[in-house]
Amino acid sequence: MSEVRVRIAPSPSGNLHVGTARTALFNYLFAKKNNGKFILRIEDTDLGRSSDEYIQNIFDSLKALGLNWAEGPDVGGPYGPYSQSERFDIYPKYAQMFLDSGFAYECFCTPEELESEKKSAEENKQAYVYSKKCETRADKPAGVKPAIRFNVSKTQKAFRNTPELSFNDMVKGELKQNTDLIGDFIIMKSDGTPTYNFAVVVDDMLMKITHIIRGEDHISNTFKQILIYEALGAQVPQFGHLGMILAPDRSKLSKRHGATAVSEFVEKGYLTEALVNFIALLGWSPSDGQEIKTIDEIAADFRIHDVSSSNSIFEYDKLNWMNSQYIKKLDIETLKAALKPYLTQYDLSTFTPAQFTRMVEVTREPLTILSDITNDVPYFFGQGVEIEPEVQSTVIDTEVSQQVLKAFYEEAQNWKFTEDALHESLDTFRTKFKELGIKPKETMWAIRAAITGRVKGADITAVLAILGKEKVLNRVNKSLQN
Repeated sequence: MSEVRVRIAPSPSGNLHVGTARTALFNYLFAKKNNGKFILRIEDTDLGRSSDEYIQNIFDSLKALGLNWAEGPDVGGPYGPYSQSERFDIYPKYAQMFLDSGFAYECFCTPEELESEKKSAEENKQAYVYSKKCETRADKPAGVKPAIRFNVSKTQKAFRNTPELSFNDMVKGELKQNTDLIGDFIIMKSDGTPTYNFAVVVDDMLMKITHIIRGEDHISNTFKQILIYEALGAQVPQFGHLGMILAPDRSKLSKRHGATAVSEFVEKGYLTEALVNFIALLGWSPSDGQEIKTIDEIAADFRIHDVSSSNSIFEYDKLNWMNSQYIKKLDIETLKAALKPYLTQYDLSTFTPAQFTRMVEVTREPLTILSDITNDVPYFFGQGVEIEPEVQSTVIDTEVSQQVLKAFYEEAQNWKFTEDALHESLDTFRTKFKELGIKPKETMWAIRAAITGRVKGADITAVLAILGKEKVLNRVNKSLQN
């Protein structure tokens, strides 16, 4: 087999969608598994919808995921340029070649004429296929620039004895299409710009792409593109079409379900290693059944023929679980650096390095995404604390809690506020109230609520030690009813 060359060719009309990222990942894994090349091409022929901002987002998102390309717009390569907008001078000569060979013809049909044809087909309850009226059209309006249509039937007859076109898809197996139902399609618009199906084939041919892995929504395009490859006398790549990614309710994945762009996931605090791991499992499973794997481990095991042909469900809960596992595996210094962007509203200068480290250590366990830390730590900062209304009424204001807090305020004056010492002091304190018939849980709820405003949170001994005696006593005092 010649060198494997795959590509991802996103359109910069929006931020990189997680579905496109999954397609990019599978291409990357396939190339890595086969010692091939992963290529990035920007398909920006729709200049009205394309923007430099979206192009940069594509670059940043793919790099964040570790999907580095061997050739592309920013790094160059032997078959550039790698942006379609810079390749407009290439397509006309191939279109002219088709005109000269009869594999294409000029089309002068107006939008009104085409609409009339479509309406007639609809009224007769038939699938619309272009009438080919321009193939032999004698009246060519002066001053009207024509579009160029690909002659499907002539191409079909030149390369096969039957209108049936089939190919063996790497994911879905054999796929077939009757070319008589395709109709002659436009390859060059009247304004001189190429259509998607024409430009992508010319680009893939010139860039020597050997395998094309993409979404199943392109299957109908694939039959048209195979015809173009044949008319060009080019080697037809192997195709693999992936099932779609659906939301948990099995509808199209959209913003109403949560984040959909890679950059959104990164901003929310998903680790890119976890995101890569998760999307690799959308339609594919490791041979050993172990789900937590590095990208290199996934690449070594990746098998394109074992990718499911069915749609995959994007389970946010599973992604959250997987991300939490990756957070747990981070060393403390890496985690501290990763969390700092989500703590900008707090004054970290009030902490010593040791205190900040300890705060991260005792709050990391429940984190599912890095941004959770923002709402998990406010009680570590400032002199006072905001107490949740329900906590105030159901915990702090009770007779038992007030008894506990008054005793705590008096006894803690003489406590040493180190974790080891606090552990012993709190144990003694709980035991005393237990002997009075007050459950240890009620005792600790009262203390935690007064100091943090909550009944759940980080290890209370660590919280007390980090805050220090003065802040702790001030907060307890404010909760006392005089």
